Amino acid sequence: MYGFIVYLHIASVFIFLLGHGVSVHVAFVLRRERNLDRLCALLDLSLFSYLSMMIGLVLFLVTGIIAGIMGSHWGRWWIWTAVVLLVALFVFMSAYGAQYYSRIRIAVGLKPYRRTDQVVPLGPVVSEFEIGALLNSNRPMILLLVGVMGLLVILWLMMFKPF
Repeated sequence: MYGFIVYLHIASVFIFLLGHGVSVHVAFVLRRERNLDRLCALLDLSLFSYLSMMIGLVLFLVTGIIAGIMGSHWGRWWIWTAVVLLVALFVFMSAYGAQYYSRIRIAVGLKPYRRTDQVVPLGPVVSEFEIGALLNSNRPMILLLVGVMGLLVILWLMMFKPF
């Protein structure tokens, strides 16, 4: 049964990464886009992927906790290090990434973190120059590097259980 739980844990990480990959890709496509309608559509696409990302996150947390219990790993430092690193990544990525996307959504007249399923009137839109300045930010690259490095360290901890 332990092997099956580990399998579900790894599969849920894939679900998380697939959902999150949409937002990562959108972040880099946004840098080249200046058409307001396309910007709004891309921002909504990123927001729609949030649900699958969060489902994957909850599943990999639950299966990770169960696997930790079944494998008697909670007395080892590597698992606690991985949990602390995951929480730190989540806090950093949420704060740094959410602020970035919120500012762009507001700049193009959308409400922060509200889906626009139907045609809704846009709020005030800032100048093209201001939108360009927001879109040219290096935040997507910082988020990508921090996220990838953090996940690689967590993967290393899970694979090699060094302490």
